[in-house]
Amino acid sequence: MTYDEALEYIHGIYWRGSKLGLSRTREILELLGNPQKQLKFVHVAGTNGKGSTCAMLEAIFRKAGYNTGLYISPYIIKFNERMQYNGEPISDTDLAEITEYVSTFAETMQDKPTEFELVTAIGMEFFKRKKCDIVILETGLGGEMDSTNIIDVPEAAVITAIDIDHIRELGGTIESVASAKAGIIKAGGDVVYYGNNPIAANVFATKCAAVGAKLSIVNFESLNVKECTINGAIFDYAVNDSLYENVHIPLPGTYQSHNCALVLTTIELLKKKFDISKEAVIEGIASVKWPGRFEVLCQKPIFIADGGHNPHGIQGTADSIRHHFQNKKVMVIMGVMADKDVSPMLDILTPLVKSAYTVKPNNPRAMDPELLAEKFRERGIAATAYNDIEHGVACAFNDARPDDVICALGSFYMYNDIADAVKKLTCELS
Repeated sequence: MTYDEALEYIHGIYWRGSKLGLSRTREILELLGNPQKQLKFVHVAGTNGKGSTCAMLEAIFRKAGYNTGLYISPYIIKFNERMQYNGEPISDTDLAEITEYVSTFAETMQDKPTEFELVTAIGMEFFKRKKCDIVILETGLGGEMDSTNIIDVPEAAVITAIDIDHIRELGGTIESVASAKAGIIKAGGDVVYYGNNPIAANVFATKCAAVGAKLSIVNFESLNVKECTINGAIFDYAVNDSLYENVHIPLPGTYQSHNCALVLTTIELLKKKFDISKEAVIEGIASVKWPGRFEVLCQKPIFIADGGHNPHGIQGTADSIRHHFQNKKVMVIMGVMADKDVSPMLDILTPLVKSAYTVKPNNPRAMDPELLAEKFRERGIAATAYNDIEHGVACAFNDARPDDVICALGSFYMYNDIADAVKKLTCELS
């Protein structure tokens, strides 16, 4: 296979759909010789903050001298980002070769794997071939029935902030969402929870007690944020007997210091199993890069891209806007998936919105931008719909004054198109 043929095969209609159960993932991995059995994992589930948490953990392990694997979903710019080795996406050549190898086994299966299951198998084979010391493994959806959950007891199971999302798949209550995420908790394992929701915390505590796992919950009272600017945050955090002082995280979202507290709590547990110095922790966090999380793409006007796509994520975006811009009303470019309950998100966001430009992300599940625009208008916000993202971004730029703030949010699926449009416009303006 060539690289293009590999992508065509992975995204082919042959694998489309979502089917519950882990039997297909287990079968294809058994056919591959169970590559996951040769690896160690930190397994990460949750509603929001998974990607940033994974990025921080990977950066710390890499600074500590370990060969790292990183498995994430979705990718932001290029498919290869889904699986990384020592901070670098899988090469086109490796992806093509491993996809062709895995396909020879997938084709023999009577009950064919879904696309995500196929990609998980490709990732496991890649990490095995690279002889990763540790793999930071992000779930795709939920936890219990997610194809990443075929691993044995991880070095740590990490659960980020919990909120209502993926209602159709996970149910419409905090209990149902938390129960799905709790599926990554395994007998005798170490579990770390962000701790933003007492109902979810009770679900996790009950599951840990049932299987003999040890639960740690982040103590945000020990988090002292000294500075938080558009260039990132500086904070202190005390966990167990360790005091981390003047930690610099170069991600500007006000929620990132909280995500980092979750990471530091996890690292304290992992230090019992891995040689991780405080210097590696500090340097790793200071080096982390993660696009699409309150990321500044342009300065005049300020243009921010944020992946907030559910009420908790939008709340984090709104808090960051309030903190960095003193309640200034912003221009919003927004696109969402049709299966999202968008009303709670708009209720949080609209008090901060000056005008809205609704767009259609490049995904068949995307909501009609005119429908989204009408929901803004119902809340008294002037809104215009655009089927073309580049056109929407150009109109926002055209309407903006030099001191305006533009924020694009709602779906990671439109990040690449947003970033390309901003780059094109800023190059033309310069």
